[in-house]
Amino acid sequence: MQRRTTRVLAASAASLTALSLAACGSGDDNGGGGSGGGDSLLIGTSDKITTIDPAGSYDNGSFAVMNQVYPFLMNTPLGSPDVEPDIAESAEFTSPTEYTVTLKDGLTFANGNELTSSDVVFTFQRQLAINDPNGPASLLYNLDSVEATDDTTVVFTLKTENDQLFPQILSSPAGPIVDEDVFSADALTPDDEIVAGEAFAGPYSITDYTINSLVSYTANPDYQGLLGAPKTENVDVKYYTDASNLKLDIEQGNIDVAFRSLSATDIDDLRGNDDVEVVDGPGGEIRYIVFNFNTQPFGATTAEADPAKALAVRQAVADLIDREEIADQVYKGTYTPLYSYVPDGLTGATTPLESLYGDGEGGPDADKAAQTLSAAGVQTPVQLSLQYSNDHYGPSSGDEYALIKDQLEATGLFTVDLQTTEWTQYTEDRVADVYPAYQLGWFPDYSDADNYLTPFFLDGGFLGNHYSNAQVDQMITQQASTPDEAARQELIEQIQQTVAEDLSTVPYLQGSQVAVVRSGVTGVSDTLDASFKFRYGALSAS
Repeated sequence: MQRRTTRVLAASAASLTALSLAACGSGDDNGGGGSGGGDSLLIGTSDKITTIDPAGSYDNGSFAVMNQVYPFLMNTPLGSPDVEPDIAESAEFTSPTEYTVTLKDGLTFANGNELTSSDVVFTFQRQLAINDPNGPASLLYNLDSVEATDDTTVVFTLKTENDQLFPQILSSPAGPIVDEDVFSADALTPDDEIVAGEAFAGPYSITDYTINSLVSYTANPDYQGLLGAPKTENVDVKYYTDASNLKLDIEQGNIDVAFRSLSATDIDDLRGNDDVEVVDGPGGEIRYIVFNFNTQPFGATTAEADPAKALAVRQAVADLIDREEIADQVYKGTYTPLYSYVPDGLTGATTPLESLYGDGEGGPDADKAAQTLSAAGVQTPVQLSLQYSNDHYGPSSGDEYALIKDQLEATGLFTVDLQTTEWTQYTEDRVADVYPAYQLGWFPDYSDADNYLTPFFLDGGFLGNHYSNAQVDQMITQQASTPDEAARQELIEQIQQTVAEDLSTVPYLQGSQVAVVRSGVTGVSDTLDASFKFRYGALSAS
């Protein structure tokens, strides 16, 4: 217990130091304050945390915290998208529908509680029991049951055989292992209780936590997982409401690393600054518009419900979006046009939206949009309410959606009521049918085409937009259990074609990962890999 007290006091001192430095810096986001020294780092971000309870969030800002403090049964080593055992000693199929995981001996949480197979069973049972609309439980669609056969052995029984994705899902937002003595079995646990309970067994523990302001981490010496000991003992993460202040602080040396989300203009400007380095990594991020099938124009619960007219509205939007203009004008090439649901570079990716909509070559076509609406008997201009988040997807979201509004209205076919809401409220509203059409982005959980299909479309997925297609459900389930690579790829291509025709969402941009670091900071390129997980333990500073 004495060693634990010493660790906490040391980490608290580091947190206080960072805060006092921050008070002296520039900008209006609690100032700045570089960490200096090789045993600490100060990272800046404008991402937002929803909750650090793994059952209650499915967003990049929350998962960024979880990756540092929770252990996983399977994880991805630095530089690779392929999963390997993390706190597991072994993991394998012991029958076509049984996946057996054996834990390492002597695992503990930072609070001293043993981490056993009972915690693993508890973790996955509570994900399914809570099934929070903003949580990742939909990823566990193929999990029938989970059982502990002894203190270190867990058997997952799956609904279908030969699940090619289950090991990846164990490394996803559905997979952080939690302490059954701290977390509630049937309700979300408040962040403060998680932190007070020291319910962490990942590379780091949280020692100080003010949501979306400052989170302080210290290395967990008891972590026995795949990633090994962190290179930096203490890490503070400072949260910005204004990305321009994030840029100012990395320029002036008040922080060591800036990661998510600087504007494209700021990134372009920083590339010419000799005091910093802009590091690019492979990108799986996509941007898309979601349509609520109940509340969109002519949606199922509107006074003039008409499925054919509702589809025509969605098709007309897809006809009018000018992806090249958004990528070039707003994002200076840091994003590229996307014409499918699976981004370019992943096996099975196709481009059905390019040929189905617009001019058939990727550009917009106002005449085609007008013909589509007219043929369905839709009077124009169509009144469309469109929502975006002003604080979650970077500072350029306002410019991005102002341009989309202009593209739709320039033809006279739409009148767009463009509104914005902060992310914490946004996540509640979008699943409560408040927004007829709205912005979302996606940061993949694992590097496989399935991760852009299953969470979105299987049984309605996490979108909660009332889209459902039994044929799509059947194909998604089938591809996930098809060992033959060619046959599985064909199914993935068929799924993309079908959902492109239904058009429950309109994908339009694909982005890359970008971090900006001060001189002397190393390891960023190691963690900007195709796992899409930013691990603080890979970073160090001289």
